[in-house]
Amino acid sequence: MYYVQEADKPNILLNLFNIIRLEEDKIILPITVQEEINPKKARKLAQKTKKILDETTCNKIILSKEIKKQKNYKNYLYSNNIDIVDGKWLFEVLSAKSLEYIINKKNMKKEETQVSILVNEMTDNILENIRQIVQEYKRVNIVTNHIEKFKKIEEEILRKDGIMINVNNNKRKSLIKSKIILNVDFPTELINKYNIYDEAIIVNLKGNVKINKKRFNGMNINNYQISFYNSEEFDYDKSNLYEQKDIYEAQIYQKQPFEYIERKIKRDKVKIIQLVGNRTTL
Repeated sequence: MYYVQEADKPNILLNLFNIIRLEEDKIILPITVQEEINPKKARKLAQKTKKILDETTCNKIILSKEIKKQKNYKNYLYSNNIDIVDGKWLFEVLSAKSLEYIINKKNMKKEETQVSILVNEMTDNILENIRQIVQEYKRVNIVTNHIEKFKKIEEEILRKDGIMINVNNNKRKSLIKSKIILNVDFPTELINKYNIYDEAIIVNLKGNVKINKKRFNGMNINNYQISFYNSEEFDYDKSNLYEQKDIYEAQIYQKQPFEYIERKIKRDKVKIIQLVGNRTTL
């Protein structure tokens, strides 16, 4: 895996000829300004990045905070099927921790807080998080377009855990009393079809979701930050130029059982330190 970052100082020749430097596991682009580079330059840099990855039989990269802003460059990478680590998979794993963070920050009581989970496609990670959530919160809704499929999960949780959850898809009533909404995979156009509690805190695990309700005055969270015990914290670039959630996600073998992932997260003392909302952070 490679880390892709901007140059630390201007170099006219490198910039003119689009020369990429390779330093150990870092691909350094001839970019030093924060403004977006033009499509032509972005395409050339993406092509050269892909050539390096092909030569090293690597297809996974992490982009620095500044390089993430280069939309043209990122789009060319995606078009070449390059795997860009973005922390979204890890956000799904940390679903229950996100709710815990909100409860603590807002001084809310779990027994008085209704939580709704918006999900159409269930993964093992989400299922295990739902099991944790229903153990701690007394009022949990699952809102889905696939009611029959999730009724089986409702029955399984009742049988194994002795806890009743509510599976429904009532667009008028499902979310109107939910103070916290965990949006697993509803896109913008779908979530806006529902009546939403005006002061709700919405956590969008996939990100880039907009709430178009005029009366909505809550928090619409699309990003997050973590801290963890980092064995590479001595590396200045990785500690400062990159988002720690991306670095940590890249360290996990995603196909292993959830219990192993959870054990690693506990061992590495992973903590959510910020949830990034539409107008403010939490």
